[in-house]
Amino acid sequence: MNRPGKILLVEDNRCDVELILAALAKSNLTDEVVVAQHGGEALDYLHRRGAFCARPPGNPVVVLLDLKMPVMNGLEVLRQMKGDDDLRMIPIVVLTASREDADLARSYELGANSYVVKPAKIERFADVIRHLGMFWAVVNEPPQQRAKP
Repeated sequence: MNRPGKILLVEDNRCDVELILAALAKSNLTDEVVVAQHGGEALDYLHRRGAFCARPPGNPVVVLLDLKMPVMNGLEVLRQMKGDDDLRMIPIVVLTASREDADLARSYELGANSYVVKPAKIERFADVIRHLGMFWAVVNEPPQQRAKP
């Protein structure tokens, strides 16, 4: 099995973060998970600015992105990432509680690679996260990162 790539989890709900990290731990995928609590923090991480200015170069192999967050919501993060030449190729999985048709449609219009509604049952939630983590961080072949001029 390939070494898993880094996952960026953008989630403001502490309980959901704990559940996601626990589910990923069962698949040995937690050593490379970075958690951002809102969209602004996620973009700071991706652009290596602010608290993340010293982080090593390289992008995550996938972003797990909640939609309903303070400071900057997930749709705005999605819009900015897909509009940025350096970030547009990073796969983005919208991981949300929203079943609103407008959120689903807008996510795909903005370039989401997947839209997953968080299951209400903890066991099902953990199973979905394990499958997402294994697919996007291990099985999926990410695009080669472009070298900056």
